[in-house]
Amino acid sequence: MKVRAAIAYGQHGQVSVETVELAPPGPRDVLIQMKAAGICHSDMSFINGERSGVEYPIVLGHEGAGVVLECGREVTGVKPGDHVIPVGVPECGACPACLSLKTNLCDEYFQAWPERPFRFDGRSAKGFCELGTFAEAIVVRETRVAKIRPDAPLDVVCCLGCAGATGLGAALYTARVEPGSSVVVFGLGGIGLNVVEGARLAGARQIIGVDTNPAKESLVRRAGAQHFVNPHGVDDLLGHLRELTGGGADYSFECVGQPRTLRDAVECTRPGWGTTVMIGVLPGAQEIALRPRALLEGRRLLGSYLGNTKTRTQLPGLVDLFMEGRISLDSLISHRIGLERINDGFAWLASGAATRTVIGF
Repeated sequence: MKVRAAIAYGQHGQVSVETVELAPPGPRDVLIQMKAAGICHSDMSFINGERSGVEYPIVLGHEGAGVVLECGREVTGVKPGDHVIPVGVPECGACPACLSLKTNLCDEYFQAWPERPFRFDGRSAKGFCELGTFAEAIVVRETRVAKIRPDAPLDVVCCLGCAGATGLGAALYTARVEPGSSVVVFGLGGIGLNVVEGARLAGARQIIGVDTNPAKESLVRRAGAQHFVNPHGVDDLLGHLRELTGGGADYSFECVGQPRTLRDAVECTRPGWGTTVMIGVLPGAQEIALRPRALLEGRRLLGSYLGNTKTRTQLPGLVDLFMEGRISLDSLISHRIGLERINDGFAWLASGAATRTVIGF
């Protein structure tokens, strides 16, 4: 079938919206008609110089929601008409990782998927994260499809496919924030605001949002934070955060992807038990440098990929939280556009004007 899709041809450019050929689903595949997709910084990294080692062209997009159109003969978990969120991290349900409570990184995630479902100009291409949600329809493996309740608005819960699962999960499943604890969140984009929501759900008594954009203050307070700190407005950021938290935060979250910010996130936590969760992805081959004693003093540094959320079993529960009014995903959506305006969406994201831009199909 022919579909419109947003394609990146290389770094330092814009994406091109073109008509491409989409292969039919194989025995274990699902054909999904996309209804909405969110624009994430990870997508932007394919065109702003941050990402290396990428095979172009590639269909971008890894956050979205849609309706199942067709299933391969071996598919049992979903059927045509089901509402679903395609996910970048699979969950096969049978490997040691899926059977463990320690990780969401299914063994299948690390195995190459040779299929290249998109074809144009005589070339075949993959979708980002084996998805490519910036297309009118996609073909994905069943293990990358989370079935959700049919009454959830797809143009809102699409954001759970990355920002929601990553932020909420980082607080609830990676850090396991405890009731009565103090939390500092560095970077208040779509992911950081969802971390704040997750910390509030977990019962944190004090949540502090840190961002250089003053426009984020009203958003983070609405999400549940008691304090907003602009690093440009204080002489000693770490001293200020330690004072606010009474000696250091119990938990901190780095949602920016900057080495200096990660160091600050570690140093602002309390000696003895402070926990920092690294969410932001550093560009290229950058390395991080931490003061060794910061960790020797009992602090912990944890990595988190998609918030340790088991995608097919736990993500539907996050949809339930939204439908019950316990999280406010819709308030995080700042712009809505059609696919033809996707480069505007990337420009708003780069300038800091957008929290989350949703593409409607």
